[in-house]
Amino acid sequence: MGFEQATIKVEQEKEFGDLKGAIARIFAPELVEKFLKRLEKDGVPIRNWDKVLSQGLLERVDEALGKSTTARKLYEGLPVSDQAQMREFYLSKLEEVNETLRTKHKKVYSYY
Repeated sequence: MGFEQATIKVEQEKEFGDLKGAIARIFAPELVEKFLKRLEKDGVPIRNWDKVLSQGLLERVDEALGKSTTARKLYEGLPVSDQAQMREFYLSKLEEVNETLRTKHKKVYSYY
């Protein structure tokens, strides 16, 4: 039997859904390279979720998010359990980026 992640109920579904949708759009094929270039330009490692939020990098790429609120405000308004799930979702999406783009933008994917 393989690993099965426990299901944790999302408490603030609307805010969680809004932020999850923004992250999904950022990692969609039509925006992901723009996001990677923005990370490179600003010198932010892709795995540094806190810095991605504090510098407003999601809003700079996803115009739909920037019009209504910020990713940071949405994230900070979530309870800790929802924040943990959101961070996990973001980290899982960055690992799904195709190998060609990951190699091209290896600087943002490096651990140091």
